Amino acid sequence: MSRKIFIAGNWKMNTTLEEAVDLAKSVVQECKNRGDVEVAVCPPYVSLSAVAQVIKGSGVKLGAQDVHWEVSGAFTGKVSVAMLKSVGCEYVIIGHSEQRQYFGETDETVNKKVKAALAGGLKPIICVGELLSERENGFTEKVVEKQIVGAYKDLSKEDALKTVIAYEPVWAIGTGKTATPEQAEEVHLFIRKELEKLYDSDLSSKIIIQYGGSMNPKNAKELLAKENVDGGLIGGASLKGDQFKGVVIPQ
Repeated sequence: MSRKIFIAGNWKMNTTLEEAVDLAKSVVQECKNRGDVEVAVCPPYVSLSAVAQVIKGSGVKLGAQDVHWEVSGAFTGKVSVAMLKSVGCEYVIIGHSEQRQYFGETDETVNKKVKAALAGGLKPIICVGELLSERENGFTEKVVEKQIVGAYKDLSKEDALKTVIAYEPVWAIGTGKTATPEQAEEVHLFIRKELEKLYDSDLSSKIIIQYGGSMNPKNAKELLAKENVDGGLIGGASLKGDQFKGVVIPQ
């Protein structure tokens, strides 16, 4: 089955409001109305509303970098699904390795956030991936399987079909290292087989699986040529419009 390529830029904790607006303008200029590729940007919370205005009508989608699972309440520093929807978000990144590593994210909280996002009309980009030590010790599949099973716990097929998965080998995020296209394809195929176990082949053939480990203009074409690599969750290369374009439209 043909799946649409989906490239999302995760700006992480970068850009002031002014810089975010300028970067959004550059992305629109470089990547607007790419009918063959879904394009999204995920700025910091403080810039979401301003970026939403810049990308309006361009075909570029808006995403957030995280969300809380509760509807509202005494959760200082957190944002709800409704808040993200109100500023125009369509996507939200959930379970990023940096959230897991630094801020106590677990498979259980990922599952809660996924359910909340879906209930509120957001499309989750669910991140999975192994540490360098886990890969070196042969635990990649065990780790990824646990994260997939945890994220999709008690999700109906109808809801699961609204999700995106981003495979992020943690050892390749921001390090300049990249999984080879063959390594990426191997894990992407494994993820698809796990989805088939949890649901069926129809669902596993439809879900978009992005690669999220230092994809850039130099390696994007080779990675995206793999059968089960359906796009990228882009970090460093998303912070300059021309670099991001080089991933969206690889040469």
